[in-house]
Amino acid sequence: MRLERIQAGYLPGLKDEDVRWQSLLFERDDVRLEVSVPVLGAEQMQALARHVRAAADRHLRAMPVTEIIDAIDRAMARLLDRNDIYRQQAEAWLPVVSGYDADMVRLGLTGFFKTFRALQLKRFVAEDFANPGVLDGFQPAAKGGAVRAYGPELLVHSWAGNVPALSLWSLVCGLLVKAPSIGKLASAEPLFAGWFARLLAEVHPPLADCLAVVWWSGAGGEEADALYAQADTVLAYGGNQTLDALRQRLPVTTRFLPHGHKLGFGMVAREALDTLKAPALARLAAWDMMRYDQQGCYSPHVFYVERGAAVPPRAFADYLAAELANLQRRFPRRALELEEGTAVARWQQGVEWSAQPHTLIGPADAAWSVAYHEAQDADLPPLTPTALYRSIAVIAVDSLDAAVPIVAQQRDFLQTAGVAAGPETLYRLADRLGAAGVTRIAAIGSMSMPEAGWHHDGRFNLLDLVRMTEIEQSAELAAQPLAAYAD
Repeated sequence: MRLERIQAGYLPGLKDEDVRWQSLLFERDDVRLEVSVPVLGAEQMQALARHVRAAADRHLRAMPVTEIIDAIDRAMARLLDRNDIYRQQAEAWLPVVSGYDADMVRLGLTGFFKTFRALQLKRFVAEDFANPGVLDGFQPAAKGGAVRAYGPELLVHSWAGNVPALSLWSLVCGLLVKAPSIGKLASAEPLFAGWFARLLAEVHPPLADCLAVVWWSGAGGEEADALYAQADTVLAYGGNQTLDALRQRLPVTTRFLPHGHKLGFGMVAREALDTLKAPALARLAAWDMMRYDQQGCYSPHVFYVERGAAVPPRAFADYLAAELANLQRRFPRRALELEEGTAVARWQQGVEWSAQPHTLIGPADAAWSVAYHEAQDADLPPLTPTALYRSIAVIAVDSLDAAVPIVAQQRDFLQTAGVAAGPETLYRLADRLGAAGVTRIAAIGSMSMPEAGWHHDGRFNLLDLVRMTEIEQSAELAAQPLAAYAD
């Protein structure tokens, strides 16, 4: 077996020899990868926080947003270039640490990085700020006076490792609001954030000391508390229990922005189910399931399919199963850990033993699972998560509207709904789904590929990070008689 070693993290202002390093081991095929992650003490963490804050005061806060966007765009251009060393590292090692199929990772990275090019970032900023100039200086307010937005004094990121390169979202958000950032690596994906920090330092050296990437084991100890005590804003991804525990250890004055578990689903109207559209739609639905094996918060767990079309719901479920079988040949599902495989088997067993009229389509040992449920609208089963790893429930309904009260029962966990319907049906359903708690409605096939600037969990990506300072019109008017030209 070939052994490779990579040093992760990014620690401006600290010397490698002064830091303790711990090895995380990953194996795939004939490769054993040893990733060295930095283990800082509380005093080192405090020194790092002071360093990135001071660097941001000197460089980042004075940079126009357009210059920051240009720097990110140049970094993305390199990450999209398959001949670039950073892109080659990502393609070589992210499949090893994540276990995902290499082609799946390659295509996923390309689609992801394209959402952070300059034009998309400008849309990203404009989505939250009617006048993006408020990030650079005071701008006239419509009600009179002026207003300016200030980013956090120190933004701390706590990342999950279920999707490769997930850290890019929050790092870019921090840069756009000119916040010094320190991110905590996930043990399951400890590579990309450090690579991005190094790449950004190469394409725009003034940013080299404005962000750092650290690691600690589990919830952390004194070193984590030392960092959290320095932060005025913490942006965190992960399980709900982990996020709740993190919330409780933060100072009461710290702004906490959590992104926890979510439950996605799809809705297929009868107008999308003729003999030409239905097979193509099933292919798109299968892609939404296949991308990172449903590990994203936007991945579907259930498809509600209307009866009464040329292609009945059961036939759509068969199409979906066939497409999942095809995708398994092209993008094999990663090998499951014992606990993960047990969860899938338990879910399949629950389908087979259910008192409800469920049918499990396809071989039980396949690397995908489709459960078909035929019920009356008055007796629909609750919306529940599947076992993930390409497992899905297809539920036949007489009307998609009948499923809305069912999904509304999971209001706290709703985020993305994929909808295939005509314009009138789309907007009618969107209104009801929004009231039920859904925050994102996408085309089936795009559920697992959010647009740049989407409102994550229904919130503002950038506005939630800033505080606004206003010069009221009264102060502006009072200043006029004191001007030198007033005499």
